[in-house]
Amino acid sequence: QVQLVESGGNLVQAGGSLKLSCAASGSIKRFNRMGWYRQAPGKQRELVAHITMGGSTNYADSVKGRFTISKDNAKNTVYLQMNSLKPEDTAVYYCNARLIALDYWGKGTLVTVSS
Repeated sequence: QVQLVESGGNLVQAGGSLKLSCAASGSIKRFNRMGWYRQAPGKQRELVAHITMGGSTNYADSVKGRFTISKDNAKNTVYLQMNSLKPEDTAVYYCNARLIALDYWGKGTLVTVSS
């Protein structure tokens, strides 16, 4: 059973920063990759960033240069550092872990960016 627990969501002003955390039950090294997705009201869930266990990263164009994904194998945790936040970054942010063909999801953490 894979459990992913997100934390770090909050209300922040535009231009501010937040760091999200995703703590996994058990070792994250078993996963092919882990990542962050987000879903804004009335919109589809979209990829924000993901990281492979080898350390390769991929970002949505909308967050490149502002967000950084990282992982700590010892803590079984993946992070998303978000800088220069914009109102359009407002969404529920979900942690994802892929194990072969299976996707696991956390319950999400709300990020609200005020203008």
